[in-house]
Amino acid sequence: MAVEQLSPERLARLERLADEMDIRDCLTRFSRGMDRFDRETYRSAFHPDAETAAGPFVGNAWDCYEWAMPMHEVGQILTHHDLLNITIDIDGDTAHSETYYLFVARNCDESVWMAGGRYVDRLERRAGEWKIALRTNFIEWGCLPPAMPFPFGDVPDIAGNGVSARDRSDPSYARPLTNRRAPFTPGA
Repeated sequence: MAVEQLSPERLARLERLADEMDIRDCLTRFSRGMDRFDRETYRSAFHPDAETAAGPFVGNAWDCYEWAMPMHEVGQILTHHDLLNITIDIDGDTAHSETYYLFVARNCDESVWMAGGRYVDRLERRAGEWKIALRTNFIEWGCLPPAMPFPFGDVPDIAGNGVSARDRSDPSYARPLTNRRAPFTPGA
């Protein structure tokens, strides 16, 4: 069906879905930027004048990255900022979202830090691009559960396939992505 054949209601729905996908992509860039120590990707989720409140930090979102990275670098081997349920309310070029999150960190002392909460954001579409203008981080729970050893010992580079990295050397940046591991042979 050609675009000109779509009803106005259907076209409006498609435009809303496209906006929602752009907003979800923005939210995901924040998480990836934090976990991969990728300043450019993190910043791409926020307007330069964006404000954020994250833990004790309150201020410019770009400055928040500079505050958080040394803390994560010294304290954790890896972090996961996992995004869960997301609701989005769009009104023109302004949107409000609520994103449930689960934060998990493997600390340098091999303990595990877990926390959960919600990111409540105001996003704005400027020059056709959705980015966060204001973020409030509601940390609703946290714990240090007992650590369990990784099932295969330390996180290995199994057969040269690469291990997680907190920068652009991480395998997720490889294009094209390839598998360098040998096929699994049961009982071997």
